[in-house]
Amino acid sequence: MKVILQKDVKGQGKKGQMVEVSDGYGRNYLLPRKLAVEANADNMNTMKLQEKARLAKEAAEKAEAEATAEKLKGCVVKIQAKAGNGGRLFGAVTSKEISEELKKQFGLDIQKSKIVQDDPIKSFGSFELKCKLGYEVTGTIYVVVTEA
Repeated sequence: MKVILQKDVKGQGKKGQMVEVSDGYGRNYLLPRKLAVEANADNMNTMKLQEKARLAKEAAEKAEAEATAEKLKGCVVKIQAKAGNGGRLFGAVTSKEISEELKKQFGLDIQKSKIVQDDPIKSFGSFELKCKLGYEVTGTIYVVVTEA
């Protein structure tokens, strides 16, 4: 029996795939639990349309990520922080602060989880951070930490 999976099924395949399963497994397990639909002409057309829509959505999201990476090239985020003796900051400059300042200064909404910091920023100066925007697109964020 040929079925089109509606959800990922362990040992069978991913959502949207057409797979061959035994009649009993398909009729008694997959179909009643709405994990799959029978592969008839109507459902095949629906599957192809959904695949086209998914590919178009991915292309749009990748283009948006690339546009955001281009905007980041010209941005220098200025963050003011308090420090003690010797130029060491009280605390550290976090990804959350950088994300908030990007939104405030440039209107770019980048989640803090997408900003990659190897070590926390604990001193004044200029820093270059990577930003994973998805779809193998990375941007560079330039951060300048100054004294408040």
